Amino acid sequence: QLQASGGGLVQAGGSLRLSCEASGFTLDGYVIGWFRQAPGKEREGVSCISDGRTYYDDSAKGRFTISSDDARNTVYLQMNNLKPEDTATYYCAAMFRGFHPVNYYCSASLQTVWGRGTQVTVSS
Repeated sequence: QLQASGGGLVQAGGSLRLSCEASGFTLDGYVIGWFRQAPGKEREGVSCISDGRTYYDDSAKGRFTISSDDARNTVYLQMNNLKPEDTATYYCAAMFRGFHPVNYYCSASLQTVWGRGTQVTVSS
């Protein structure tokens, strides 16, 4: 299971840190990703991490940082300089990693385990 938390309401330019705690499995060998879905839009990959390798969508580069804490079995997404267009429900998800680069797995359609979403709202 995955438990996401850390969403909230923040003004443009502000920061939030999302947490995704895994239970029932360890992070080793898995790709853990953050995805988001805004009303009327498809769910999209924001950032993914696996064994220290990371991938960021263009919208997240330079503003978001994904990291993992194996001891806590938790993946974090530090989001800085938030923009109104970042407003969405954010989900974390996991899938067992194969032999492709991390970016290959950062697709919502490939994920096998999903956590409940956490709402991020950025006001202008």
